[in-house]
Amino acid sequence: MTHPGNPGATGNSGYATTHEGLKASGVVKTAEQPQQDGPAPAQRPAGGRSASGVLGSGWVRLLLGLLLPAAVLAAWQWSTSAGLFSSVQLPAPGAVVEASVDLIQRGELAQHVAISTQRVLLGFAFGAALGLVFGALIGLSKVADVLLSPTIGALRAVPSLAWVPLLILWMKIGEDSKVTLILIGAFFPVFTTVSLALRHVDKNLVEAGRAFGLKGVKLLTTVQLPAVVPAVFSGLRLALAQAWLFLVAAELIASSMGLGFLLTDSQNNGRTDRLLLAIVLLAIIGKITDALLGVAEKWAVKRWA
Repeated sequence: MTHPGNPGATGNSGYATTHEGLKASGVVKTAEQPQQDGPAPAQRPAGGRSASGVLGSGWVRLLLGLLLPAAVLAAWQWSTSAGLFSSVQLPAPGAVVEASVDLIQRGELAQHVAISTQRVLLGFAFGAALGLVFGALIGLSKVADVLLSPTIGALRAVPSLAWVPLLILWMKIGEDSKVTLILIGAFFPVFTTVSLALRHVDKNLVEAGRAFGLKGVKLLTTVQLPAVVPAVFSGLRLALAQAWLFLVAAELIASSMGLGFLLTDSQNNGRTDRLLLAIVLLAIIGKITDALLGVAEKWAVKRWA
């Protein structure tokens, strides 16, 4: 027999439209929830390893991930030692290391890395913020979708280099034009993923939030955005990769510093060793920034999703 005054009882009685009731309904997750009845979690095998096996270890995954770069490095060294390529076509790994040491001693390499990283982070931050705002607007509003989606979709198809002369005309050759070009590159991945994810949020979940008195920004931040946290971070990681891609185009705008400048300047001067150094540094720094964003993604998913 149920008791009318008990909000947790079954039957026709319902939860009070409070934040506690919202948590109890499962719309808002609490930091700690009691363990529900059901099958017990998978037990560890007798050997003490997790169910995922050795691949569950972070160190093992790191070592396995380094196998392919090590193989590529070995093949690179072998091909240069065997004379398959000239030193101009493909310098040996040692020559690239010597080029990096030379630039470090001149005090130039750290400046190239710092200025490029600063441009990417600024452009990524502004582009991701705008992408989140416009993505949420179009994902939640059919009117905004009809008005803005065709135009934004058309702008998304414009190649990065097509913006360069226009940005030079509008913003001259300073930092603003470079950061703006990277902003454009970072905007579209976030906009696309957020707008599409919000359109597919479970309608029952949204209606449950509205039933508990949530609407507008409160509904967005409490129910809808937490429901699409993995999609948001997928867009952010794509945007960060796109920002590094747009960096080279941005540093074509009369730049005198940065990894993109080092890349093009080395090509013009026939310094293939420095050219390869710039490519390797772009790959390493891009991976480091992506890994940091991956750490933030795990924390956000655990906190909100």
